[in-house]
Amino acid sequence: MVQSSILGFPRMGKLRDLKKATEAYWGGKLSADELLAEGKRLRLEHWKIQKAAGVDIIPSNDFAYYDQVLDHIQMFGAVPERYSKHNLSTLDEYFAMGRGHQKDGVDVQSLEMVKWFDSNYHYVKPTLQDNQTFKLNADPKAVRHYLEAKEAGINTRPVILGPVSFLHLGKADRGQSVDPISLLDKLLPVYEELLKKLKQAGAETVQIDEPVLVFDLPSKTRNAFKPAYEKLTALQGNSGPQLVLATYFGDIVHNFDTVDAALKNLHGLHVDLVRHPEQLGPVIEHLGPNQILSAGVVDGRNIWKTNFKNAIELIETAVQKLGKDRVIVATSSSLLHTPHTLESEKNLDAEVRDWFSFAVEKATEVAILAKAVTEGPASVREQLEANAKSMQARASSKRTNNPEVKKRQQAVTKEMYSRKHEFPARYEQQKKHLNLPIFPTTTIGSFPQTKDIRVARNKFTKGEITAQEYEKFIEKEIRDSIAIQDELQLDVYVHGEPERNDMVQYFGERLDGYVFTTHAWVQSYGSRCVRPPIVVGDISRPGPMTVKESKYAVSVSKKPMKGMLTGPITCLRWSFPRDDVHQSVQAEQLALALRDEVVDLEEAGVLVIQVDEPALREGLPLRAGAEREKYLSWAVDSFKLSTAGVQDSTQIHSHFCYSEFQDFFHAIAALDADVLSIENSKSDAKLLKVFIDEAYPRHIGPGVYDIHSPRVPGEQEIKDRIEEMLKYLKPEQLWINPDCGLKTRGWDETKKSLTNMVQAAQYYRQKYNK
Repeated sequence: MVQSSILGFPRMGKLRDLKKATEAYWGGKLSADELLAEGKRLRLEHWKIQKAAGVDIIPSNDFAYYDQVLDHIQMFGAVPERYSKHNLSTLDEYFAMGRGHQKDGVDVQSLEMVKWFDSNYHYVKPTLQDNQTFKLNADPKAVRHYLEAKEAGINTRPVILGPVSFLHLGKADRGQSVDPISLLDKLLPVYEELLKKLKQAGAETVQIDEPVLVFDLPSKTRNAFKPAYEKLTALQGNSGPQLVLATYFGDIVHNFDTVDAALKNLHGLHVDLVRHPEQLGPVIEHLGPNQILSAGVVDGRNIWKTNFKNAIELIETAVQKLGKDRVIVATSSSLLHTPHTLESEKNLDAEVRDWFSFAVEKATEVAILAKAVTEGPASVREQLEANAKSMQARASSKRTNNPEVKKRQQAVTKEMYSRKHEFPARYEQQKKHLNLPIFPTTTIGSFPQTKDIRVARNKFTKGEITAQEYEKFIEKEIRDSIAIQDELQLDVYVHGEPERNDMVQYFGERLDGYVFTTHAWVQSYGSRCVRPPIVVGDISRPGPMTVKESKYAVSVSKKPMKGMLTGPITCLRWSFPRDDVHQSVQAEQLALALRDEVVDLEEAGVLVIQVDEPALREGLPLRAGAEREKYLSWAVDSFKLSTAGVQDSTQIHSHFCYSEFQDFFHAIAALDADVLSIENSKSDAKLLKVFIDEAYPRHIGPGVYDIHSPRVPGEQEIKDRIEEMLKYLKPEQLWINPDCGLKTRGWDETKKSLTNMVQAAQYYRQKYNK
């Protein structure tokens, strides 16, 4: 029979239960035992959901209190000494690595956190030493969670990150020179021990994720697969479980020549057939005579219903070649990237609701597909007919197509992508208008979203206060934020964004073509959850979105006021996009809407406008080549289309998360933003060398401290960061700012951190003005 499988399930719970419990623990309102008990409750609940849906192969060890890669760091004894030396509890050591720790005399920054491939999920980078050792925990989490499910009567397939991916995704610690992949021989015995323990616990099969196989890999990494999997597959059937190797977010055909020998003894292979259905034929041809295929046909990254007809055709192709016993119907990736359940959405329009499928519903989908192929279409005729009806209704819906939007897109000209003059001429105008000092200080946009702000927004949403009352409240918050910036002596102000719920949702709610959910939360990092809007049709701007608040801020500010917008690529990437229209089309529609907003802000007296594109790097195709260059071309064009309608005297900023931009720096430069700010505080300043190598002419603000942590950086620490940056950047190029927005921080830590930042900037201002 064809079995059904899920690669991983969302962790947060139906109502963000894990987020609330974790933050309560951090705030001292919940004990460690209570947090661990809540985690256990959620795991059991999620296993039962999948079993009730009819899923045959249910994952365990996919749950994490912060991040699954961080779990492996701790489980393998790869904790840097700066965390382990303080004798923190296991739980507090874990969170210290994830978010930093500044309490009871212990002051450590968090480990670096970056995007998980091209998703909006963030993982914690393994950070390795020259003298690195590995040791399996006495009570490995993967084994513990398997036994927990077993005790509840649910047989699961444990999920672990493979050794090659674990090392490839890691880095040498600051001041260290180790090549992570060179540590493979030290790491493999730990994997062997873990697999043996899982087998002893009763696990017959283990899912071992090697997602780096979708990359163009360096030779050292390619060569690591053969020795790694010769050792691990040798355990199968004896002292170890059968291994199903999982890849996702891309195809692996280009890596067959390097991994064939390594993978020939595996029990099975999982591939993503949503992203790359064309790899099915080559993958089938490369499978051994007894290996199984896990066919990822249910999208783990988006919220659209699976087209059963198309999915069954793919599965039947595999069954015809391999037989029913060698095919598994699966999600394309973990469902970590989807909301929990559609059942929570009571306010969605019935028409569009019928088009969606969240994690709980996708569990049912894989079970239906497996049954359809095993027992024949008649066994699930009702479900197949309902699915076909839903597909047809969406395809023919009038709300997906807006002729006026298409007409405007057709009228876009080449001239609309360029500013009036090049940067040197623009900068001369900007200097006159803005009158900024050397090393100008600013923040990225948002200030802390306090409980009072959230309560007021909730009351307004529920109709408990009037629009006028809410507007007065927001104006007071703006005045308060400006007063604090006066006190801090920043150079370019922001209004603090008290009116905004989320940097994408806020704009989506003011654009036609989007729909919104109530409880469709998705984990972004740690306890941080986002509720991505959903693009269901052509996008347009009915009217101004941010002008009123920014204009008010200008009227009460002593310094230049920066208006903040979310760029077209980030609006697209941090939404659930349409899957029936190319993303470049959706990006251009967003760019035209934002272009109108940028022009309106300028007319309102906002002479610094920041159009954030933190997702530009995230959207980069995972492999170099034509697909990547095509993406960068339309992504850059979208940004330029949104920003090029202003006068030279208006300064355009853009913000980027993460500093891993060396391989597409030409695109960053092509954006033609006057000022870039980048998340950089936990990266080596040597990454800035690319700005010298490429003779980057414009201005840049590499973040000087990490905003993902509550930890307050000292003034000297920030001076040290600036000193590092000045090795690679000219003083006249350098802006001083935090890594990112301050929405998730508290006011006390924010004021202290910004005070130290401004004092550090003033020190260098005095030094270079002499």
